[in-house]
Amino acid sequence: MKDQFFNYIQDLQNRIIAKLEEVDGEATFLRDNWTREEGGGGLSCVLTDGAVFEKAGVNISKVYGELPVAMQKALNVNSGNFFACGLSLVIHPKSPHIPTTHANWRYFEMYDADGNVVDQWFGGGQDLTPYYLDENDGIHWHTVCKKSCDAHNPAFYEKYKKECDKYFWNTHREEARGIGGLFFDYLKPTEVMSVEQWFAFVTEVGNSFLEAYVPIVEKHKEERFTPAQKEWQEIRRGRYVEFNLIHDRGTLFGLRTNGRIESILMSLPKHVQWHYNHHPVEGSEEYKIVEVLRNPKDWI
Repeated sequence: MKDQFFNYIQDLQNRIIAKLEEVDGEATFLRDNWTREEGGGGLSCVLTDGAVFEKAGVNISKVYGELPVAMQKALNVNSGNFFACGLSLVIHPKSPHIPTTHANWRYFEMYDADGNVVDQWFGGGQDLTPYYLDENDGIHWHTVCKKSCDAHNPAFYEKYKKECDKYFWNTHREEARGIGGLFFDYLKPTEVMSVEQWFAFVTEVGNSFLEAYVPIVEKHKEERFTPAQKEWQEIRRGRYVEFNLIHDRGTLFGLRTNGRIESILMSLPKHVQWHYNHHPVEGSEEYKIVEVLRNPKDWI
């Protein structure tokens, strides 16, 4: 399964990169192979200063070896021998009318002293962070998410949508990072769902990403924006940074397992602002998106 999933994310990385370069029409991705001293490595692909995308990263990694004690405690395991691979992407568009997006699909194995698999699970999801509220964008995004879930279990969308709203919550701000999508973790084989069935579900979600995001980009990429709207985007990006550095499991896992710091912090935007005690004017377009972030809604 680990080889099967790693082959999948290699192919998915290439497909996503090719489509983003096509949509941008100007910039291309820098490909950066790296290795991890304790075992494994990855391929980080980053685009900057494009016509549409200010910064975009589509990274894959495959790491293995002895799990640090801190992570053993976090995962509540005694054995430290592990394997993990995944694809993680973050896209920060230039235009404040185009949402930022993040997605991740990963697979994890734990082994006993003889190298036998004693635990295995999938995780991942995809979420959307708009700077201005467009109801139709939210409906489209969540409709695609629901379709990929319904192909496997009609209960999955509601379950993993709620998990997404719960996970991407900036507790210190009492607001969501964005308008959600799907989030799932510790998808382990059971009598109901085999590891192959979980693989089919996770890859269906991964394959749906471009269908969910690209039409939103194409819809807004020619729209004009003002310096004030750009400033608002950069202020809201500050909240994005706060979540990633304080709460995000992937960031914390990478830091605790001696991951490659450039790849871990790829998710951070190129331009960001923090204003002291900033609040949008009540009733403004900026205020509308904050109200939605404070009260996550059902989109479909």
